[in-house]
Amino acid sequence: MKTLRTPEARFENLPGFDYSPNYTEIKGLRIHYLDEGEGETILCLHGEPSWSYLYRKFIPVLSPHYRVICPDLPGFGRSDKPAKKKDYTFALHFDVLNSLLDTLALKDITLVVQDWGGLLGLSLLGARPERFKRVVIMNTFLPVGDTDFPKAFKVWKRFALYSPIFPIGKIIDKGTYQPMSKELIKAYDAPFPSAKYKAGARMFPKMVPVSPDNPGVPEMKKAREVLASWQKPAFVLFSDKDPIMRGARPFFLDLIPTAKNEPDLWIKGGGHFLQEDCGEEIAAHIHDFIQRHP
Repeated sequence: MKTLRTPEARFENLPGFDYSPNYTEIKGLRIHYLDEGEGETILCLHGEPSWSYLYRKFIPVLSPHYRVICPDLPGFGRSDKPAKKKDYTFALHFDVLNSLLDTLALKDITLVVQDWGGLLGLSLLGARPERFKRVVIMNTFLPVGDTDFPKAFKVWKRFALYSPIFPIGKIIDKGTYQPMSKELIKAYDAPFPSAKYKAGARMFPKMVPVSPDNPGVPEMKKAREVLASWQKPAFVLFSDKDPIMRGARPFFLDLIPTAKNEPDLWIKGGGHFLQEDCGEEIAAHIHDFIQRHP
């Protein structure tokens, strides 16, 4: 597998991101993760086409009390990037996260997921529920190939695969409720010096299961089964300005028995990338959630 590695200079002087990088090798790839604070583990998983920078506002709020780990998936952030689109599969990302649990000896985890972080992270919870103590679910879904996807998703998938221009920072900006500064847009672009680094970001929309025989469906079905009998704490925390994902909130509230035990609240003024819009507020809610269930 041919891989690319973003030069470290691309990550210098990013706004609000004075955190030391950590690396481990999994499946022949150098995987980056943030590791800040001590105590119980909070594992934060990003989605498409973001990276661990999305969680930078969580760390000052949570790291004084917990160990906060934010990995970059293969193809994103400081992690190695397979050069060919065909190398990006559900299995690759799932196996990397699964191995990361063992490499870092993580247990009693509070899992925090959004977007593709949910598809992967909840599948991981379904496979290894004993490793997880709590779960926080934000702006994501668990497709098993029986969803009638809206036209907007089909347009997005074709754009990601075939558009000659794929401006990742501007895509993140379009997915926030508050417009981002040029400096922030540049920070989200940092992992991608040129088009050849963007194969993973272009492939994620295609990887969403649209039929029952797609890869990832068995893992997501298992996740649904485990969550349907989940007796540990679960917090469904969606934002009110995500035009597509907000519709998945009732699914999780109905699926997970303990979800209705938590405050019934929306993150007001948050777009799809609610961590960017309202990061400190969300982190405070997560801290309160953990304190309610020590």
